[in-house]
Amino acid sequence: MADSSLSVGALILCMASFLRSATCNGDSQKHAPLFVFGDSLFDAGNNNYIKCGIGNQANFWPYGETFFKYPTGRFCDGRVLPDFIAEYAKLPLIPPFLQPGLHQFTYGANFASGGAGALVETHPGTINLKMQLENFKKVEKSLRQKLGSSETTKILSRAVYLFSIGGNDYHDVETIRPYKEEYIAMVIGNITMALKEIHRKGGRKFGFQNVAPMGCIPATMQRYNSSGCVKEPSAMGKLHNIGLSEALRRLENQLEGFKYSIFDYHTALSERTNYPSKYGFKEGKTACCGSGPHRAVNSCGGKRGVKQYHLCSNTSEYVWFDFAHTSETANRQLAQLMWSGPPHVTGPYNIQALFQML
Repeated sequence: MADSSLSVGALILCMASFLRSATCNGDSQKHAPLFVFGDSLFDAGNNNYIKCGIGNQANFWPYGETFFKYPTGRFCDGRVLPDFIAEYAKLPLIPPFLQPGLHQFTYGANFASGGAGALVETHPGTINLKMQLENFKKVEKSLRQKLGSSETTKILSRAVYLFSIGGNDYHDVETIRPYKEEYIAMVIGNITMALKEIHRKGGRKFGFQNVAPMGCIPATMQRYNSSGCVKEPSAMGKLHNIGLSEALRRLENQLEGFKYSIFDYHTALSERTNYPSKYGFKEGKTACCGSGPHRAVNSCGGKRGVKQYHLCSNTSEYVWFDFAHTSETANRQLAQLMWSGPPHVTGPYNIQALFQML
């Protein structure tokens, strides 16, 4: 459970979000809500409120040190991608669904959970995609009770549904290797079923961040004792991303009004890891916070079994904040590409275009 500093900080953030929402109520019809699904890359703090183990939580210092000045539960020194997308869309910060308090669901909700996968078996104890979908249905039911069926259907059809899911399902490459095609099909199948269900409820606009170059994650490089990106894990991610693209194209042909965006997170992050100076970073392979080679031991904050850790003095110089999560500076760059990147980076629509489809 979160400590008192987190609770006070969360209350301040909740009040700020509510006050901004209150000032926006008069023109809420002009906004498309943002509903967020996914893993630790998008989690805004849902894991603070579940018993998932400290390894899947980030509600302690130095997480949150740069922007919020307190740990919010985000796996970052500051903001994650959906925070920037909300800002660009002129929405308030989208709070975690499980955060206590008065939620303005007309602006959306964040269901993401650190460690979550598309498969139920991935990291038990976290909020997997199926459970996130059930939480979305609770929001849908709440909106229909408050606003009526007709207005809720309009809100859900205007909304953008943002996903970062699948990466955690591929962490055990050696086990998957003998039947990788069947395994990838299961992961994509679960994602497809969730999209069809959201579409049935009224959703029409879906944004995806594809799976990261898993071989370039500091934790993977440390595990394989490599000084650079490891080929096989990244290749598995590429196969998933090809399958995801194919599945979304099929859904576009099958489902009425279905529009989608895929941000090539895999390539964008590979570029920053391998050529950090090109993007304004000093370090692309070693994390800001952690211990061991590449600071890739999951020790940031000293509460996950290893108490000793190193924390860099300037997070903006690093692509990676910890063993598997990017810094706020990297997140801002990546969010800008997701929001307004050209078709070869974010396509067939970028997220800005989806928000403009009111």
